Amino acid sequence: MRTFTAKRAFVTFGLLPSIIIYTVFVIVPVFWSAYYGFFDWKGIGEARFMGFGNFTEALGDDIFWLSLKNNLIVVVASVFGQVPIALLLALLLRKGTWFQRFVRASVFMPMVLSSVVIGIIWSTIYHPQIGLLNGLLDMVGLGEWKKAWLSDPAIAMWMIAIPIIWNFIGPYLIMFLAALSSIPSEMDDAAAMDGASGTRKLISVTLPMIWDTIKVTIVLCISGSLKAFDLIYVMTNGGPAHATELLASYMYNSTFNVFRYGYGSAVSTLIIIISLILIAGSQLLMRRRNQT
Repeated sequence: MRTFTAKRAFVTFGLLPSIIIYTVFVIVPVFWSAYYGFFDWKGIGEARFMGFGNFTEALGDDIFWLSLKNNLIVVVASVFGQVPIALLLALLLRKGTWFQRFVRASVFMPMVLSSVVIGIIWSTIYHPQIGLLNGLLDMVGLGEWKKAWLSDPAIAMWMIAIPIIWNFIGPYLIMFLAALSSIPSEMDDAAAMDGASGTRKLISVTLPMIWDTIKVTIVLCISGSLKAFDLIYVMTNGGPAHATELLASYMYNSTFNVFRYGYGSAVSTLIIIISLILIAGSQLLMRRRNQT
């Protein structure tokens, strides 16, 4: 009993510095921002209390709802793009040959690049005159399909979703590789003895064993998608006509361009609430699916 208490005290003491830093620089600012959401404040001078005025104004703004719709597109594209692709690659790259290690490094490479660089690369790919995409369409005889990909409000958001998916496959690939490597070899032997192989083994053995990892990746996907900002800012800055505006860029433009820090704080609080609702809903659905 004394040994267990000593170990727990040691673990608590080791975690205490990181908990304090996280609380000071993450938890406290979140509540501080929520507090200023109830004020009309320009960053300097006196803050005037206005109750839920900032929140009702945001919820009554059509651009806010357009930004939310665009963000939901990014969430869906990320969850059904990043996670399945990363899982498929992890299943294909479980062995450690030199070629598979090369593919792992290639997939992970976008994560270590600056988002500004990635935005410039994809902006060049989509460029209507010198872009690689229109050039390839010309080469294969599909020149009539050429578009100004980032200037068409009907497709701009979907084109932005592609680099967002590509940018964040790497971390989830690493997570899935680690989860797959932790599956005991006895499980594979037992599945083989029972005659399970291929798809049957994947559904009955592999996926249940890494289900918790899948749930974590979906949480990270949703939270990361709702705070997406840098790629949008570099590639379109929310245009054309707010067609690619996301909640984070809407919050930024409503805060720093017009010096309405109270309103921006209210919007950021709404982003957190929306994120919690989506995460809770996804975890509830996955728990029910796992129980069935």
